[in-house]
Amino acid sequence: MTILVTGATGNVGRHVVDQLVRSGARVRALTRNPATANLPQSVEVVYGELTDPQSLVPALEGVTAMHLITFNGADSAPLQTGAEIIALAEKAGVRKVTLLWSGERGPVEAAAEESGLEWTHLQPPVEFMSNAREWAESIRSEGVIRGLNREVLSAMIHEADIGSVAATVLMEDGHAFKSYTLTGPEVLSVSDKLRHISAEIGRELEFIELTEAEERAKMRQAGIQEDVIDYVVGWHANPPKESYQVWPTVEQITGRPARTFAQWVAENREKFI
Repeated sequence: MTILVTGATGNVGRHVVDQLVRSGARVRALTRNPATANLPQSVEVVYGELTDPQSLVPALEGVTAMHLITFNGADSAPLQTGAEIIALAEKAGVRKVTLLWSGERGPVEAAAEESGLEWTHLQPPVEFMSNAREWAESIRSEGVIRGLNREVLSAMIHEADIGSVAATVLMEDGHAFKSYTLTGPEVLSVSDKLRHISAEIGRELEFIELTEAEERAKMRQAGIQEDVIDYVVGWHANPPKESYQVWPTVEQITGRPARTFAQWVAENREKFI
């Protein structure tokens, strides 16, 4: 049984690979840059580009299950090549696929649902804990973070928990044609997150509130597209209920509690000091 992991060098993909390796699976990792993948030695690293489906043909040979991201790794836009990818997977003999949600039902999800594959949607409607790395530089240099709203709430999820769920679904039966909503175990405000980081690194941290205009200017300077900026600003002004609702899915699927933000901070302490 060979399992193909797409997006294998991303925040979630690395955890999918690690969890599968720990479970004893034969793992093939798809990446645009095999030379810099830095994955476990037992993993077969291969080249492939999801926007160029024909490049996946060698990678799919002998694969029976696949973890598939549904967005373009370059700009996070929904992949438009879903029909081609799913058709190639079926032709290669793939039987099941986990689909990591991009935030909307796109061409990949539609193609999978219309195929003969056993599909499972993994839907984290919240931010990943790894997003906190965006604060690392200003915390190290100034002891501050800057943002729109210190009290905006999120049931943020540890990316390793998404990896654990994906690996479990790929290795076990009973998950076909289901959609799993994935969150962390607690609802936190930005103030709560700062308190956890402060306790871990032993420094008091300050939150500096930005105006909407200042936040937009900051994101534009970082090269973020206008539609993404609009989404982020709107989300902070009026976050959807799904973003601050805790779901028990991680523990139900994996048999272990979802990881807390305090655990994530402890694992990533060196980034903030």
